[in-house]
Amino acid sequence: MSAADETRDGVALTNLDQPLSDRDDATKRDLVDYLDAVSERILPQLRGRPLSVIRVRPGQPPFMQKNLPRYTPDWVRRVPVWAEASHREISYALCDDRRTLLWFANQRAVEYHPTLATAAEPHRPTHLVLDLDPPEGDGFRAAVAAALLVRQALADAGLAGAVKTSGAKGVHVFVPVADDPTAEELAAATRALAVRAERLDPALATTAYIKEDRGGRVFVDATRAGGATVAAAYSPRLRPGTPVSFPVDWADLTEVAPADFTIRTAPALLGDGDPWAALMPAPQPLPADLVAEGRTIPVARVQAMHEGKRRARARRQAD
Repeated sequence: MSAADETRDGVALTNLDQPLSDRDDATKRDLVDYLDAVSERILPQLRGRPLSVIRVRPGQPPFMQKNLPRYTPDWVRRVPVWAEASHREISYALCDDRRTLLWFANQRAVEYHPTLATAAEPHRPTHLVLDLDPPEGDGFRAAVAAALLVRQALADAGLAGAVKTSGAKGVHVFVPVADDPTAEELAAATRALAVRAERLDPALATTAYIKEDRGGRVFVDATRAGGATVAAAYSPRLRPGTPVSFPVDWADLTEVAPADFTIRTAPALLGDGDPWAALMPAPQPLPADLVAEGRTIPVARVQAMHEGKRRARARRQAD
């Protein structure tokens, strides 16, 4: 075993001193050490949920991995999920323990995107999520302002959520739900909240799914529902400096920047704490009027598809 190799929890870790990617000077060891340091905080976000990861290999573009490779150890738990789009069964990992997390780290899995529902109840998402996606450029401040609109819309509906940086340029708001709403009910409520947030300041926020219609505004993305995945709290992101998705108290949200939280700085900022668990409200039932309102709002992807076809027809006629 070379100096760049070691074993932890029975997992052989190799080439630890190699650069993680060509985006910054982080090494594979930096990734492994970070995930090991926060394992007790990130594992509760991953446990029991089908997991997609974004991996990076030297000299290759990053790629998302859903289906486990054939060489995956037998002790990695997995769950079969039928993929309607590709008409095949996908074997998703369940990252339930430190050993599995370390194995993923050794595979250069940088980003961790669990589903909003558990493998045991795939049609019952546990959280409602709104993703605040600012326009190109340094739009984090605008994303924060839009997140505060979402917080107001939640409060007006009698709900509360926790907030974290996405680790990229945006902000995620999570609302734990009670009474086991169906994926359809949760998706409807998410659409209604997005529209209510947009209504509070339409010059800042938009629910327009088609990018060219956003006009430099923050996209209040209500599509993170059903079988969707979201970068987990504490997950690194494959961006310069290797930032991580980090929980923030609402009172501090206007004072932070994504670059404050990286695989090198986050462990010390956390200490022994788990702010995501501490800041997360108790599960709340979805108000019936919110679900009813959401059912009157078109599903964004479907609406965008029809609008795209309409515009294509209009262009052909114009030509």
